[in-house]
Amino acid sequence: MRTPGGISVIRLAVTLVLTFVVVLSGPLGCRQGRAAPDEDSTRPPPAPSPLSHALAIEPAYATATLSNDPDDPAIWVHPVDPSRSLIIGTMKVASPAGAIVVFGMDGQIRQVISDLDRPNNVDVEYRLRLSGRDVDIVVATERLKRQLRVFRVDPDEGRLVDLGGIPILEGQQGEAGAPMGLGLYRRDRDGAIFAIAAPKTGPRDGYLWQYQLADAGDGRVAARFVRRFGRFSATSVREENEIEAVAVDDALGFVYYADEADGIHKWHADPDHPDAQRELAHFGRTGFRGDREGIAIYAFPDGTGYILCTDQLDADSEYHVYPREGAPGNAHDHSRELAVLRGGADATDGIEISSRRLGGGLPHGVLIAMNSAARNFLVFRWQDVAAAAQPALRLNASR
Repeated sequence: MRTPGGISVIRLAVTLVLTFVVVLSGPLGCRQGRAAPDEDSTRPPPAPSPLSHALAIEPAYATATLSNDPDDPAIWVHPVDPSRSLIIGTMKVASPAGAIVVFGMDGQIRQVISDLDRPNNVDVEYRLRLSGRDVDIVVATERLKRQLRVFRVDPDEGRLVDLGGIPILEGQQGEAGAPMGLGLYRRDRDGAIFAIAAPKTGPRDGYLWQYQLADAGDGRVAARFVRRFGRFSATSVREENEIEAVAVDDALGFVYYADEADGIHKWHADPDHPDAQRELAHFGRTGFRGDREGIAIYAFPDGTGYILCTDQLDADSEYHVYPREGAPGNAHDHSRELAVLRGGADATDGIEISSRRLGGGLPHGVLIAMNSAARNFLVFRWQDVAAAAQPALRLNASR
């Protein structure tokens, strides 16, 4: 039975369907210029959900665009003039394009050290005794050479000096011998400095490798293996899984690492601690839609602060915030989520935080996030991060 005007209705319906198909084939249906999926990710991150309860933050600025995909940032704080501090990032591709890139706090490139063979994570530590003097060091994992790459910071020139590589994970086959994640730790009681490395793959127990770094006697740095530790969910949660993000709280002596499919783990960073082989906490197990990636800590001198962990999402990664000090009566209970924030960074791997003053525009510190599609790092003023949360997060006094 045809109703009056039925032909027009049919034609209108066909027109609407064709229009809808055309729209979907345009910018909304197929994102243009998107970077290739990161092979380090264990699965493609999902698109942000409109149901997300994350609160929006705006970056103050972005660093200069890199020629290849970045991975992880670190921050070196100048001992006298915080405005001369540096952002250090990795370009995670094979040699000769793989590189360490040094930015000023304005986001402009100051130095590029190329010919690294797929550098992944990078970290900074202060006052390593080398050749009779204390130097600040930058260390990166160099995955395809299966080593740590060490640099000395020249504070006067604002540049890095290459001290060469140190083989690690020796005797491990395949990707079990390919370092990715990295966190540096300086032990307060004696100034000893350690590197904690996470390979591309590892067992359920003893996934992380820890080395003590020291003067090799020839102006270079040596690494002495001290222990393996760390639990891993492996494939019990998801078929493809790994650990990459590692962050160390020097002041409190704890190391946190992200089991991408299963949560955040906490252990003592000191290999000589009586409870060094006991896991202290396992939190952040719900509320993530992508991989758990970069971890960073906003620290107050009194031992309080915030632990942030990245939820790696396409186009708009999120950052889950937990209390650094734990819960009343239990310093290892970090289960209470204080906020979830998002800032427009695409498929974020590494993040870094400093609670130090870093110049006039950054009086309370900064959050830096890798931004994959644009091949840069986004810089967020901590006062903007703090104000977005409900209730607001605290600010460190400008110092």
